[in-house]
Amino acid sequence: MKWVLIILGALAGIAALVAIIGALLPKEHVATRAARFAQTPAAVWQAITDFEKFPSWRDGVTSVERLPDRDGHTVWMERGAHDSIPYELVESVAPIGNSPGRAVTRIADPKLPFGGTWTLEVTPMDGGTLLRITERGEVYNPLFRFMSRFIFGYTKSMESYLSALGRKFGETVSIRE
Repeated sequence: MKWVLIILGALAGIAALVAIIGALLPKEHVATRAARFAQTPAAVWQAITDFEKFPSWRDGVTSVERLPDRDGHTVWMERGAHDSIPYELVESVAPIGNSPGRAVTRIADPKLPFGGTWTLEVTPMDGGTLLRITERGEVYNPLFRFMSRFIFGYTKSMESYLSALGRKFGETVSIRE
């Protein structure tokens, strides 16, 4: 019985330490990743804005449901094996000719333990396209803040997204800041 109490005490101490460290971390973070694709800006734009087709190429997205517009913005629910997250397209400027495009999506549920935006910039580059994603994230729960900073990393979702987009196009992409 003594060992059980020691183990439980150690686990409680670790959980408290994680919570303290998480509480000391900033709630907000900014992270960026980019990749070059041998596709036209129009093709990249089509892929990243046609959210209903995300399950066909995005890892972890099992289904997408269109929701009613909010303040004139497109809203959809992405479902995965473990969660459902609503997103809102708050800005959308398609690339035209040599002009870059820009889309900004926001997590549309303030009750989640995290939130923020992704800014996706589509820029013509050397016969292909550079896609840069900037995440302006917020993690409200100190335990999730610790895990997102030290276990998952702020850039993992962006890197997975860019790699999956590369696979959609039959490319292996090199991800950079």
